[in-house]
Amino acid sequence: MNIAIIPARGGSKRIPRKNIKNFCGKPMIAYAIAAAKASGLFEHIIVSTDDLEIRAVALEYGAEVPFIRPKELS
Repeated sequence: MNIAIIPARGGSKRIPRKNIKNFCGKPMIAYAIAAAKASGLFEHIIVSTDDLEIRAVALEYGAEVPFIRPKELS
């Protein structure tokens, strides 16, 4: 089984909230999810995040978010 894991931290230091900022009409994390899907290599695309808003966006674009990562592990 092939699994893609996309790390998406909520508290970026340089660009706050960068994973959910719009870039050319979509949140930035949507591009990573789309690339993993388009590759056809993965049975599961999992986003690892500590942020509930990132979780919601990842789910909207078809990724799995089976858990919320503790902030101390981000």
